Amino acid sequence: MDHSFTNIKLKTFHLYIYIALSTVSITMDAPLHIAMFPWFAMGHFTPYLHLSNKLAIRGHKISFFIPKNTINKLQHLNLHPNLITFFPITVPHVDGLPHNAETTSDVPFSFFTLIATAMDQTEKQIEHLLKELNPQIVFFDFQYWLPNIARNLGIKSLQYMIFSPILPAYVGNIPRKSQGKVLTEFDLMKPPSGFPDSCIKLHSHELRFLVSTRKLEFGSGLLLLDRIDIGTEFSDAIAFKGFREIHGLYADYLETVFGKPVLLSGPLLPEPTKTTLDEKWAAWLKGFKHGSVIYCAYGSESPLQHNEFEELLLGLELTGLPFLAALKPPIGFESIEDALPEGFNERVKGKGIVYGSWIQQQLILEHPSVGCFITHCGAASITEGLVNTCQLVLLPRLGSDHIMNARMMSRKLKVGVEVEKGDEDGFFTKESVCKAVKIVMDDENEVGREVRANHDKIRNFLLSDNLESSCIDSFCQKLYELL
Repeated sequence: MDHSFTNIKLKTFHLYIYIALSTVSITMDAPLHIAMFPWFAMGHFTPYLHLSNKLAIRGHKISFFIPKNTINKLQHLNLHPNLITFFPITVPHVDGLPHNAETTSDVPFSFFTLIATAMDQTEKQIEHLLKELNPQIVFFDFQYWLPNIARNLGIKSLQYMIFSPILPAYVGNIPRKSQGKVLTEFDLMKPPSGFPDSCIKLHSHELRFLVSTRKLEFGSGLLLLDRIDIGTEFSDAIAFKGFREIHGLYADYLETVFGKPVLLSGPLLPEPTKTTLDEKWAAWLKGFKHGSVIYCAYGSESPLQHNEFEELLLGLELTGLPFLAALKPPIGFESIEDALPEGFNERVKGKGIVYGSWIQQQLILEHPSVGCFITHCGAASITEGLVNTCQLVLLPRLGSDHIMNARMMSRKLKVGVEVEKGDEDGFFTKESVCKAVKIVMDDENEVGREVRANHDKIRNFLLSDNLESSCIDSFCQKLYELL
């Protein structure tokens, strides 16, 4: 037997193994190039950019596709301009849209479907950019046509949704296998087969709303749910905002249902801001004792009905506590002043402010004088509330993810108190607003004590040294595995 020949073959084999392992190591350590293309709404751009910042910290290169006139609104949130590059998109004009309208911030809700149509008409621009930049992965949410473009270019596509996986797990078409079947309110009262939880109980008015959203056309003649489902079906993977300790069971359930990887990006905690609170707010808040001020915000794109607006403000007044309410004028009103209850300004002068413009929410919530946060239960606001010491009062607006967030916070995690609403009409009163605030602010209230203790535990967990870092590392590992 020729031993020298055998030795040569063994050495060659070992060399191949070494090269192969080295290549794997290099591939796993090499920075990724990721394209980001979120739905044209500030509430989607911002979390996509937060995630981009966290990926850039690890050296990954981000190409962020965004309507050209919106770039200036987000520049200050780009913490890594050496790695995150904005690529301007020209949004085509669609009949019915105001000229220069690019995002949902520019139009009322009834025009959102036209924004979606305009977004769909950027398809050729996006294809050109992807061909030119050649990223390894592209993230998207409502652009149902993007996975096919990516596949033809040899690029992986990931449908990244900014909400918790509990929403599609409960109401989605695919878990309920309802294609072609019209689901009723009765159907949605019960979770789909295999749903891993029992915390979701829905009011009659919420069930009606959820049924109505299943018929919502959302651009280019497509239903919103179909738009999402097509993206889910043809993407290489799906990802959600969340982390395993709370959202893992829903992600695992969806992975079984979808038959493809379902990733969690972590909680996307807000980055420490480099700015300071405006002096007018700092000076006003300083005039009140620690933890005594109610901060109420109802979302930048969520105007209330006038009767809800009035009841909310009268409820704040009824608490007897100082408050700062960041609200848009209610539907049908041009200004906050015109919509205020009669004599309201005079009665709350010196201890109550209703403000209709953009406000530094993160810094307001961090202020020691703020002890209570009344939130509409948007994903970003919930996260900002959880990482601060102010207590949560949940007043979900009628939106699918807002409802689910409220139930999870109030029934499963028990970190906040939901404002009582009428089962049929969804109406809340000034008394129900006041009652919820009193519960979370009263040191002697048993429910309040439980909520405060649970909030403290979740806050400490979210702010623990390595939680978010380990979530992002795990997320990146899963991205490498897609390639």
